[in-house]
Amino acid sequence: MKDHILNALNESKTALESFIDDEYNITQVENAAKLLIHTLRADGSIYSCGNGGSMSDAMHFAEELTGRYQQNRLGLSATAISDPGHISCVANDFGYEHIFSRYLQAKSRPGDCLLAISTSGSSKNVVNAAKYALENGVMVISLTGRRGSELGQIASIDISTVDRRFADKVQELHIKVIHILIELIERDLFPQNHVFQS
Repeated sequence: MKDHILNALNESKTALESFIDDEYNITQVENAAKLLIHTLRADGSIYSCGNGGSMSDAMHFAEELTGRYQQNRLGLSATAISDPGHISCVANDFGYEHIFSRYLQAKSRPGDCLLAISTSGSSKNVVNAAKYALENGVMVISLTGRRGSELGQIASIDISTVDRRFADKVQELHIKVIHILIELIERDLFPQNHVFQS
């Protein structure tokens, strides 16, 4: 059992080191943070979406913006598209592939931003949301597990946490990226909370 624990931790370490070693990844995270900051400074709203574990990540991202991350500050305009009433209604009446795009149609405005999460980069409902967003003045940051995916190719900014074996390592890096994005937003919008931090 201990061997399995160590193997799992070392696999995560290797995936993280691989991500760090690619300068393109760091640049994409920086660009995504700048876009999110610009959206909020311009009084725009941030939306996030995904399926399964990626929906949980989308919710995690939004609640730490509306609530708090490291320190107390004003709530920020962020919504995860995860309302079961909306999802079941749209899935029943229009099809599951439209659950996210339909929500954006109802709520989003030009100047907003969408964080679209898909480990495969090919989830139809997430791709449809990204397409709708871009056609209607909403910028898209994609968080995927495969560079060059359908979602990544249409996104304004694609962050791809590549792992050739399993989705769990992709998702582990997704949550790390999400936490970094939130911290960078907080550091920019609430610098007083980080005066004594490097």
